[in-house]
Amino acid sequence: MKDRKVIRIALPVLFGFFVMGFCDIVGISSDYAATAFGWSGTMAGVVPSVVFVWFFLLGVPFGLMMNRVGRKNTVLFSMAVTVVGMLVPLAHYDSITTLVAYALLGIGNVMLQVSLNPLLQNVVADEGLLASSLTAGQVVKAVSSFVGPFIVLAAVNWLGGGDEAKWYYCFPLMGAVTLVSGVWLWLTPVAREPLQEGSGLADTFSLLTDKAILLLFLGIFFAVGTDVATNFISSKVMLFRFGYGKEMAAFAPQVYFVCRTIGAFVGMFFMAKMSAVRYFRLNIVAGLVCAVVLAFWKHEAVNFICIGGIGFCCSCVFPIIYAKAIERHPDRSNEISGLMMMGVAGGTVSFLVGVATDWMGVAGGVLVIALELLYLVACSFYLKTR
Repeated sequence: MKDRKVIRIALPVLFGFFVMGFCDIVGISSDYAATAFGWSGTMAGVVPSVVFVWFFLLGVPFGLMMNRVGRKNTVLFSMAVTVVGMLVPLAHYDSITTLVAYALLGIGNVMLQVSLNPLLQNVVADEGLLASSLTAGQVVKAVSSFVGPFIVLAAVNWLGGGDEAKWYYCFPLMGAVTLVSGVWLWLTPVAREPLQEGSGLADTFSLLTDKAILLLFLGIFFAVGTDVATNFISSKVMLFRFGYGKEMAAFAPQVYFVCRTIGAFVGMFFMAKMSAVRYFRLNIVAGLVCAVVLAFWKHEAVNFICIGGIGFCCSCVFPIIYAKAIERHPDRSNEISGLMMMGVAGGTVSFLVGVATDWMGVAGGVLVIALELLYLVACSFYLKTR
């Protein structure tokens, strides 16, 4: 009976991770936006930056706000901001309002990621299950990321009558799902966490003087950077190397997200049987190999395998690093969450990927990803030796 109650409360919380995955739609939608507004590769690389820069600016402030208003209320407020942002392009559609919609999507996602991960702690009492529970959330998020390209295609073919210029109809579709998620969570009673002692920005940033927290913060930064950049560049690999059209090129991000979903699902079970850090180390080394091969081997099937391989190997990095950070200072979990979510600003690295792609071609963009993975390899071995 108790297990049923936990599952009933956990479901709307886990569904919130589906909304969290909407940020990943920037990869494929930036291709349509670039065509609609005549953007260069560099400008298209700005789109993910518009979404993810808010994690750097607002991650910690929202973590402190959560101390005052509570985790569930912060999640609900984040969904309200997201719904408003998704309606902006319908009021007036141009490049500016499109960027505003992306910005509000990012701001809402900052609040959501800051609060939803610790809200799961309110449901899952066993700290030993935290990493696998967070990985279950990442499975839901990965499913959302996989569905993202279909949302854009549905907007074009279903709502837009096949007109690619109507790609922005994907925004109200995401807004509708977000509204359903918010109402479901609002109607679900979730135990309020004990209030944490008030602190300020200086107190939160002082956590970075702990070398382990600093290492994990940078790990989040480069893990998210790898995720967003691979999503961003995967379709460009097919467009520029093999001459795919946009709809065919959208298959590459789908391969990435399918493999990331499978990887998160598999990792959820493996981490219950073996050390999460060891699993991290084995996977991230394989991910680096995939990135190097993708950069230098221009073969269609091999490139698809490498894109999928990066998705599979990096699928569990975020929850492992996040759980290790929480374990370090469990009494300051809200502040740790805000600080770690600040690291999600690593998604802005896609701007450098866009610049490198314009300058050196697709290989240059992939090499930026390889450098991020190289840091994560070093991070995994540090955690192992610690």
